[in-house]
Amino acid sequence: MQVFNVQGMSCQHCVAAITRAVQALDSAAQVQVDLPGGRVSIESVLPETELLRVLADEGYAAQRGS
Repeated sequence: MQVFNVQGMSCQHCVAAITRAVQALDSAAQVQVDLPGGRVSIESVLPETELLRVLADEGYAAQRGS
């Protein structure tokens, strides 16, 4: 499970956009979004750098979280 601190998420559209973008590259990926906490947890075969790129491509500033 990789956890990212993500800025700019505010609604279910954000959740859907992030989930769809990650699953477009890894259809088996599990994505959990904590809107109030500004965190996204992703279980995926994709490397961290690729996940950060996906988040950035969707318009979200993200960094590795804990």
